[in-house]
Amino acid sequence: MGLSRNLDENIAYLQKALPLGRSFDLINRPLNLGRTRAFFLGVNGFCQTQVLQQIFSDLQSPVYMLDDTVEDIASYLNSRIGYAQASLCGSWETILRNVLSGPSVLFIDGFDQAILLDVRTYPTRSIAEPDLEKVTKGSRDGFVETLLLNANLIRRRERSPRLCFAMHSVGTESHTDVALAYLEDRVDTALLERLSETIDGLRIASLTMGAKSLEELILPKRFWNPLPSIQMTERPDVACSYLSEGHILILVDNSPLVLILPGTIFQFTQSPEDYYNSPAVGTYFRLVRFFCIPVSLLLMPAFLLLAGHYQELAVAWELLSEPISLQRIFFYVLAVEFLLDLFKYASSLSSGKFSGSLSLVSGLIIGDIAVNLHWAIPEVLFYAAVTMLASLSINGTDFGNGLRIYRIFMILCTYFWGLAGFLTGLVLILCSVATTPTFAGFSYLWPLFPFNRKALGRLLFRTPTPKAQPPEVWSRGKIKRQQKKR
Repeated sequence: MGLSRNLDENIAYLQKALPLGRSFDLINRPLNLGRTRAFFLGVNGFCQTQVLQQIFSDLQSPVYMLDDTVEDIASYLNSRIGYAQASLCGSWETILRNVLSGPSVLFIDGFDQAILLDVRTYPTRSIAEPDLEKVTKGSRDGFVETLLLNANLIRRRERSPRLCFAMHSVGTESHTDVALAYLEDRVDTALLERLSETIDGLRIASLTMGAKSLEELILPKRFWNPLPSIQMTERPDVACSYLSEGHILILVDNSPLVLILPGTIFQFTQSPEDYYNSPAVGTYFRLVRFFCIPVSLLLMPAFLLLAGHYQELAVAWELLSEPISLQRIFFYVLAVEFLLDLFKYASSLSSGKFSGSLSLVSGLIIGDIAVNLHWAIPEVLFYAAVTMLASLSINGTDFGNGLRIYRIFMILCTYFWGLAGFLTGLVLILCSVATTPTFAGFSYLWPLFPFNRKALGRLLFRTPTPKAQPPEVWSRGKIKRQQKKR
């Protein structure tokens, strides 16, 4: 629907479309540009008051209004408004979406177009290092909840003229800004086109949880695939490293998380800490993290298998001090798993002021009393603690949480069916990992399958900086065609 040339009709439409006079944050006032009537509308808190004051001071200056009336709005915009981010618009839908996003609008009597003034500013927190992706050396900045600032952090590091931010809008009510960042000379154009079509085709009222909601919308998952298939990061240096390798970044306004596509399982084993150490040290700690994956998954089920079903071997190998029934071992394992998960969840949501108290309560009081009350035994506490350390060493909380679901599943299979259950559960987990859905149908196990020796070597070993980035984008196979929903 287009604007009217009559200013009173436009004001009447605004009063029906917006709660003018009822919502305190919608600021509006009539203006006189010489003898021409005008009407201003904006959102309080989104407008830079000093910039607007200078613009209106110039527009109402007698020197500017020698002609006394506005005859041509396009010429008026080009000659009288010196602000850079100003444009004309004649669509109500576009005007309302822009006003509620931050820009202000100026209606002038006699014209079916309005002037959009992008003088917005958003309340934002200061840039700080992400808590979940800390490094001992390196940059200390991280993404924030403002999309423009996040784009600036990327542009500051990647000053390529081929860097592009393609803007999209998601949500019939929220109209959340979503930007796709990519290098035009390195991106897979078919993947970019497929992603753009998917985002534009989303039918949802709003992105309530920001980037996480968008992830679940563009890539629905099944309950038997708990591992993440899209990597998220809050570090600009990590995002730019993937950008240089041909990946696509998805930036969502109001969210500090940046999505990285395409995604594979090996991306969740990488850490920026590797590249702030020497190649030998970085390789060592990377291999340690790889080793932590099977330890986190298999240590507790293997202990339950030996201690519960093969107690003679467990006692002979000194895994147990004395034989204990299978039911009691199973109870101990589940109780300790629950307590450690409870402690981890409570510590992640509690203030840093209470971290010392939580450590004291969990380590001394709960652990000691649990043994005295026969709710646990020292052997189970030890193996559970090793499992927890291995899980915390894995870079990526989503990946560690997925392994926790697999581990509990293997514990149940081992308890009910012994060695056969242990092996069957392991096979089912491998099948679940292999069938984890990825966007555009890429293999979740690339470069292991399809096999790419050079790419796999770069992932397993920390290579020197001159060889860290490939000379060209790795081929990941063909993109599956998108099935149209009926």
